[in-house]
Amino acid sequence: MSTPVPVLMYHAVAREPNAATRGLSVDPEAFAEQMAVLHEMGFRPVTTAELAERWRATSGPPPPANSVLVTFDDGYEGVHRHALPVLARYGFPATLFVSTGWIRGAHDTGGGLDTMLDWDQVRELAAGGVEIGGHSHTHPQLDQLDDGTLWSELIRCKEIVAGELGTVPVSFAYPYGYSSRRVRERVREAGFTQALAVGNALARRGQGPYALRRLTVRRSTSLDEFERLVRGRAITRNFARDRALTKGYAVVRRARQVCRKAIPTRV
Repeated sequence: MSTPVPVLMYHAVAREPNAATRGLSVDPEAFAEQMAVLHEMGFRPVTTAELAERWRATSGPPPPANSVLVTFDDGYEGVHRHALPVLARYGFPATLFVSTGWIRGAHDTGGGLDTMLDWDQVRELAAGGVEIGGHSHTHPQLDQLDDGTLWSELIRCKEIVAGELGTVPVSFAYPYGYSSRRVRERVREAGFTQALAVGNALARRGQGPYALRRLTVRRSTSLDEFERLVRGRAITRNFARDRALTKGYAVVRRARQVCRKAIPTRV
């Protein structure tokens, strides 16, 4: 049986985040302390692609028992300004999932919630050992989209990343953590070989390559709580409220889907 792996989900790393990102941001000093804890505890960070590849392999070594993933969603500028130097200090790889329509540059739709990375910064992150994955183009709830729009979100994201970096992304993270069997199938068909959800649980091989779980790291996450999370302790208690809200909102989203299917299409 493979050892479960903590996959840490970060968003913005900022001293003064705006109201839209504050709850899911972390202070730069707190991020540095958390990476120091991983180093002191002997964790070995890997990328999303590396973990999934080792779990898929029928031969060869499994992921080390002390593996951990450090991931960032959306593409906030503080990942380059504050997180990259800390990752470089310890030689830690990580994975950044970019919403391509939020990155500053030719493809920017103006939807970014705070100061976002530009493509030169994304390239510097990639050169520094950060795997760049997809996170859709405009960051919608993918399970609420029709097939054509869903496919466009996935393919446009993939093609923009490939065009800007010269490397086709193989890992994906669902915006808001929302997916469905249909979404997961389209992600696979689009050429992504693994995808991350949220779930606030340890990642396990049995979850499958398109539904690996992550642990949310917030501004309110204390250092003691962080240590417990990466050790896999008290996770259910720490995220009890999140899970209740997630279950409730899942019912609402399923109801919305049923209602949309019930409305006849006008010609």
